[in-house]
Amino acid sequence: MIIVQLSDIHVGSQFQESVFDKVVDEVNALKPDAILITGDLTNEGLSKEYEKCKELISRFNTKKVITISGNHDYRNTGYLLFKKYFPFETVNELDNDVVVVTLGTARPDRDEGEVGYRQNLWLERTMKKYENKIKILAMHHHLVGIPDTGSARVEVIDAGDVLRTILATKVNLVLCGHKHRPWIWNFKDLSIVNAGTTASERVRGLFENTYNIITIKNKKIQVDLKIVGGKRMPLENIVKNYARSE
Repeated sequence: MIIVQLSDIHVGSQFQESVFDKVVDEVNALKPDAILITGDLTNEGLSKEYEKCKELISRFNTKKVITISGNHDYRNTGYLLFKKYFPFETVNELDNDVVVVTLGTARPDRDEGEVGYRQNLWLERTMKKYENKIKILAMHHHLVGIPDTGSARVEVIDAGDVLRTILATKVNLVLCGHKHRPWIWNFKDLSIVNAGTTASERVRGLFENTYNIITIKNKKIQVDLKIVGGKRMPLENIVKNYARSE
């Protein structure tokens, strides 16, 4: 199974359409089973941005597109438009072995994220139903701090409660966006993966537009970083190379 994670497209003033055109060609060549977009599809949450983004996303050839709203999508009451243009399911069973569960962390007029007590309880109940599946959790805001992103403040304000639920229910993979910096943290049986920006001018860390390719085979997960128009490599290489450059 192949899942492509796109993030932080920012259709609007930051958007690079020529970069996105390359992404469409590259992703369609992979023939992914699903595409997961972890937030900030638009830059200001405006109707014209949503309309443009809807048209762009329709160019992908895949069985399933899963979308999550980001803090930029919530601007200017864009959260009302998100539901109109990108209706979504919070639980997505991709096959007999894989389930993708999404959390909404964006809040109106706030840049930081929050899961909340009730949604966290729902997450615990939901994940317990899938004991024999590979469990993937996706959200916009990041749970753990990432190098090269300025403030060390964790953007999910109740991250501790969420991490406890994730570990208690044996989630295998967490996918986040928001910081425009690709990174991976490996914690024994859990990996927390952050995506870079797919098509925004505001790149960070690698200074190139990127997306992630998740391959699941024989219940093993491999996460690769793909530079748009460039090479593909294990995302872990970014961490190793960073450590060697210190």
